[in-house]
Amino acid sequence: MTSPSLQRRLGLGDAVFIGLGSMIGAGVFSAWGPAAVSAGSGLLIGLAVAAIVAFGNATSTAQLAARHPTSGGTYAYGRAELGPWWGFIAGWGFVIGKIASCAAMALTFAAYAAPAGWERPVAVAAVVGLAAVNWFGITRTAQLTRLIVVVVLLTLAVAVAAGAAAPDAQGWLTPSAMWAGGWYGILQSAGLLFFAFAGYARIATMGEEVRDPGRTIPRAIVLAFTGALVVYALVAVTVLSALGPDATAASTDPVAAATAASGWRWAEPVVRVGAAAASLGALLALIAGIGRTTFAMAREGDLPRALAGVHPRWHVPHRAEVAVAAVVVLLVAVVDLRGAIGFSSFGVLLYYLVANIAAFRQHADARRFPRALQTIGAAGCVILGLTLPWQSVLAGVVVALAGVGYRMLRLRLTRAA
Repeated sequence: MTSPSLQRRLGLGDAVFIGLGSMIGAGVFSAWGPAAVSAGSGLLIGLAVAAIVAFGNATSTAQLAARHPTSGGTYAYGRAELGPWWGFIAGWGFVIGKIASCAAMALTFAAYAAPAGWERPVAVAAVVGLAAVNWFGITRTAQLTRLIVVVVLLTLAVAVAAGAAAPDAQGWLTPSAMWAGGWYGILQSAGLLFFAFAGYARIATMGEEVRDPGRTIPRAIVLAFTGALVVYALVAVTVLSALGPDATAASTDPVAAATAASGWRWAEPVVRVGAAAASLGALLALIAGIGRTTFAMAREGDLPRALAGVHPRWHVPHRAEVAVAAVVVLLVAVVDLRGAIGFSSFGVLLYYLVANIAAFRQHADARRFPRALQTIGAAGCVILGLTLPWQSVLAGVVVALAGVGYRMLRLRLTRAA
């Protein structure tokens, strides 16, 4: 029996825009406040640390994707390079962590776009609508992502210009401001900001739908990562110079607040619209990526095989995407997910830890980057994971063990049959 497969429809530009749509999402509008609480102006150092760790992860992902151009990302790479258990741990961490991120993105969109009291219904509608876009084919996803990315970049250009016109906050670059949180605070801010870059995984999860994947995926990952880093650095400096570290830490919408500080009254609503669009873009790419990892795990039997179906007309993993959307809708409807962001971080760091180990184990014929980058990436994942709040670490460990228990039970039942 032939395993279901997807069609290769995406080129380099499509893959880069999907990566940018995942990285330049709601985080660029909201991550600065929590990072400033941890590190003050030292979040700039935290951003650099996050970028170094993320670059190690990105090169590992690119190297693995070139050798294994299939759906599933590190779930597939871990299985191929390290064994089924490693792949399962990576896939489980990705699916669970990113489902929480989907719900957070939907709620962020609603916070900017919905009337008071209507946040949850609007968030549910956003999830259902974007799941429907994904249903009608990956080219529809790529086309809408291009539009959203352009809107967000134009919005951020307005915000940076407005922030540059605002009066400069005094003392935001002093040693006391930069080291307010110490090394621990800087590392914690790096953990929070790391996920500004995590969207390159979405490119890899679509490896079965990219044309000439051995060449396209590595190039797309590096290009998207570089573009996102430049954008985040510009926005970080703009926010801190306009607000200062204390006001940044106190703000739930620091980019909008920095824009308002300029006195450009017309610009603040533009930024809020852009923030809503960014949340939609990240949510769209996340649903697509999680659906394909779920599809890959179901195809191997690590999740129910019914989820491995491919739509006969649209050639997308429609059952997996419907299942993902249903879980996200449930979470959006009943759960306050602000405290679950740390749990999401734990799951994704676990995912990238496996990616770095798998890339480190590859032989010379598959190697595109030095092993030092994989060592940096793996060590960074462990260190940033340990700086998360202990409640997030505990929840992450419990859910990871639950997934391991599920797979052990399934294997035992299979052997018994």
